[in-house]
Order: sequence, then structure tokens, then C-alpha cells
Amino acid sequence: MIKSGILLFLCLFSLQFVQAQQEFTYDNQVYSPYIKTVQLYNTQKEQSIPELTLGSSEKLSFSFDDLRGGSKNYWYTVEHCTYDWKSSGLSVLDYLDGMNEDRIIDYAYSSKTLQKFTHYTLTFPNDQIKPRISGNYLLKVYEDGDPKKAVCSQRFYIVDQQVNIKSEVTPSNEVSLRTSNQKINITVVHPNPIQNPYQDVKLVLMQNGNPLTAKLNAKPTYVKPGSLIYNELDGNDFKGSNEFRKFDFRSLRYKAEHVQDLFTDSTNNILLFTDVNGSAVRYTQQIDENGAFFIRNQDNRDNDTDSDYGRVQFTLNVAAPGTNGDIYVVGRFNNYTLTDENKLTYNTSKKRFYTNLFLKQGLYDYQYVWKDKTTGNVDTTVLEGSFFETENNYQAFVYYRRPGSRWDELIGYSLFSTIQH
Repeated sequence: MIKSGILLFLCLFSLQFVQAQQEFTYDNQVYSPYIKTVQLYNTQKEQSIPELTLGSSEKLSFSFDDLRGGSKNYWYTVEHCTYDWKSSGLSVLDYLDGMNEDRIIDYAYSSKTLQKFTHYTLTFPNDQIKPRISGNYLLKVYEDGDPKKAVCSQRFYIVDQQVNIKSEVTPSNEVSLRTSNQKINITVVHPNPIQNPYQDVKLVLMQNGNPLTAKLNAKPTYVKPGSLIYNELDGNDFKGSNEFRKFDFRSLRYKAEHVQDLFTDSTNNILLFTDVNGSAVRYTQQIDENGAFFIRNQDNRDNDTDSDYGRVQFTLNVAAPGTNGDIYVVGRFNNYTLTDENKLTYNTSKKRFYTNLFLKQGLYDYQYVWKDKTTGNVDTTVLEGSFFETENNYQAFVYYRRPGSRWDELIGYSLFSTIQH
């Protein structure tokens, strides 16, 4: 009887622990090991930043796979957030037209694949849920209509373009960093007066859509009539990093770019060629997709339901950058998040770092990052190198909180590339 009571207590404790772990965070996250290949982008361009213009006909495409197969009862809602990704604390009535939640009813079963899965899709804004104000938003997906059963969450942006953003890319002002860093200068041109720009306006810059690179400008450097200038001597200095590594496993029948071997046992296995330290002396130009990935297959017809999954083995031959830290493999495919799943482990006999990721057929960009356990700092260039010549995309977001307002509007967005300057 005592043993039964202990077991019951442990089961309840475990259940509570799992549920606690599934509370939503205001970030791009996957909360279930069965959920794979989460995608969210503007339908005008695959894998674009998930932003759209307020009141326009633009749509966002959202999708994911459930490896359990069958059909599940998935629901979703969206929540308005502050410029720094916290809850705005607004009533749903303040920021949504229509309902505050709805079911995801579009799904399709996998076909001709070794790994069975169900592919779920959602396009919004739609007749059920439509944001009515600009700003940062979090899409939240949960099971059985219960927000405590978190499945995944994705950030997106609704823009009410009220300003014009002019950008300039120059070498770093610091002489020692001129060959490795890209300095971004921004001018925000606003036709309407802004009473207190030093307090009410925020500028956020991001490289290649990677939240790990985001830089907040809380105040402009200069304020001129009709414009705000952000060009501090040491401000917005980004490491140029390097072009992304990439591999191609659109086919499970032949070995494509950077694939050393393919074989199938209980699952599909893809062994990539061993990667080495990317910190070369000189920059080498190569075409990449700035961290994006594209689900494709050359074996069947439908990319969404006919693309199979495989266990992809990454191998890295480097010396650890420090004595107390971890190496992760990241890209848009995992939202650049650092988890146990994409952390590399060191094999002392082979003197290599390894990890295996369960990925869907397609084209993938990726890079290795180092996280120092002592400081918590993430270095995206110690294993990749950093060059001013690297082609990068940058995103600029301008937020404005009007005097007396309760939320941050997103009044400007700009996407620009270093090769356009």
C-alpha cells in the first residue's frame, strides 16, 4: 500500500513536472519531441522573416509535422508582445478581431515514407483570427484546447509602416575589427512628429533572422527634424561571421552535396562529411541561404507529405575553444535554439565532436556555435571565422510607444543585405 502510494505520488509529480515544463515562453520553441519541421514565413517568399503589413492581403504560412501520425486536436492563439518579447498585458479584444483561439483543421498524412507523420498547416490572418494592431506577436499552439499542453510557439511581426528606414553598412570603427565586423548605421525618417524619441522609440537590429544576434538601440545617437540617427562609434557593430555551411539530402538514393554516406536500417541515416574549423585566414566566397532551410525531395512528388525523415550525423574536427562550454549546431531549421538535442558530444577515442539530428529531406544551412558555461555568452564566430566580406541579411525593427499608450507599435521594418551597399 505504501509502495502504491509512493508510485502514485511520483506519477502525479512527474505529470506536474511535465506540465510545468510545457508553459509557453515568449520565444521560438518546440515543447514536444514529436513535433518537427516547424515553419513560419510570409507566403510571398518561402522562409522569409514572418512579418506582414497591417491591413494588407499578405498572409503567413505556418506548418509542422507530428511524428506520432494520426490526427490530433490542435488549437492555436496569438498574443501581443512588447518590443523585448514580454506579454503586453492587453485584453484579446484590444489586439484581435474575431475569436481568441481556433482549431487547426488542415492536415495531411505522410505518403511513401519510412517515418510516418501528419503534416499540419495554417494560413493567417484568416476569418477566425485577425490582428488589429501592429507589434510583436507570439503564435501559440496547444493540444486539446488546453494552453497548458504547449506544442510549439513562434514569433511573428505585424508592421504598420509609418517611417522610412535608411541603412548603411561600413567596416567597424575599431581598427582591429575592420576585417571581421560589419557596422550598421540607421536613419529613421518619420513624417509625423515624435514628441520624446529618446524614451518612446526603440530600434532592434538582427542578423539573418537570428535572435542570438539581436541588438537593442534604446536611444538614437542624434535627433534631427524628421529623422532619428543611430550611428554611435561603437554601436551596432556585428561580427560578419562566415557563409553558412550547407548540405543537400533531397534524395535518399544518391549522395549530394556534403553527404558522405547514406544507408537505411530501421530509419534513414545520412552521414555528413567531417567539418573542420571555419576560422580560415582569408574569406572564401560561396553561395548560401543565410541560415534558411527548404523542404524538398527528388524521390517523390509532394514536398510536404512525401519527404521522408532521416538521422543526420554531424561530425566536427576541432579543438574545443574553451575548457568549460558546449558546441551546438544551429540554423533556421531549429530557430537557432541551444538544446540538448543539438548539442555535440566529444568522442575521446576518435577525437571528434558528434551529434545526430532527425531532419526532413531538403536543403539545409547550418553553423556551429560555442556557449561558455561560465559566462553564458554564445560565440557564433569562434568556430566559423568572421569576415567583413560575408554576405548577410539584416532586419531593422522600429517600435514606438505613443504617450499614454499601453503597447509598443511596430512602425517600421526593413530588410537589407550587405551586398546592396
